[in-house]
Amino acid sequence: MSRSDLTRYAWLSIAAAVTTMALKGAAYLLTGSVGLLSDAMESVVNLIGAGIALAMLTIAARPADDDHAYGHGKAEYFSSGAEGALILIAAISIGVVATNRLIHPQPIEQAGAGLAVSTVGSLINFFVARILLRAGKAHNSITLEADARHLITDVWTSAGVIAGIVAVALTGWQVLDPLIALAVAVNIVWSGYVLIKRSTAGLMDSALPPEELAQVSRILAGYEQQGAQHHALRTRQAASRRFVSVHVLVPGFWTVDAGHALLEHMEADIRAALPEVTITTHLEPLDNPASHQDKELDR
Repeated sequence: MSRSDLTRYAWLSIAAAVTTMALKGAAYLLTGSVGLLSDAMESVVNLIGAGIALAMLTIAARPADDDHAYGHGKAEYFSSGAEGALILIAAISIGVVATNRLIHPQPIEQAGAGLAVSTVGSLINFFVARILLRAGKAHNSITLEADARHLITDVWTSAGVIAGIVAVALTGWQVLDPLIALAVAVNIVWSGYVLIKRSTAGLMDSALPPEELAQVSRILAGYEQQGAQHHALRTRQAASRRFVSVHVLVPGFWTVDAGHALLEHMEADIRAALPEVTITTHLEPLDNPASHQDKELDR
């Protein structure tokens, strides 16, 4: 599947957000529960997040051009960062509304009907989130994964809200509704923080995950018996695209053709181990002192 095909998952997320927003809004109107209001508010945030995901996936799918020689993959990090920020905004909004209801409690009406409507919306979010999460992991799309985790957050919010309404119905304690809403707000803050942290790491050109970096190191070490050493190994990732650069040192008496052949085999091994990887190798003579002066980013 090409990167441009991933936008269909964003459209699925938009459809789910519109549907659940309508259902949970109706549930709030039926019951007057501040918990269900917070749930409906998060569905609005879901819709905004899905729209951002669609826009960023569209940009990320564009091929490399003269102004973006390494592609547009980093656009996905803006989307996941925005999703994380929206989750935090939703948590703050829920906290404000819940605090106000805590001070001014109100009875919940038609709890059964409201719960039924809200449950249907939550089930829609759950199944869509599972689809997006599988697609995000399969295609290494942080945008789809972020959108999925956002929807999972919404499911947890709904579960907490439903528990609050049930508790109020069983005990008659109106204060339980806003208290559980506050607990839900605190819980989803973590999801927002994790998404923002991952997005920041991608934009800051963090290295590949340790297990992938170890694969590259093992491949390079395997060529040492052929007389090739290496240094200045650097890696980074832009959404699904990985970048690896390394300096390879060979005996000075090797011909250019022999050195080039070794690099071709080395790059082929790395491409076989890591999908969607761009490799840059630099050949240097092992016995030249100048070859050992460029191990750092700047010589």
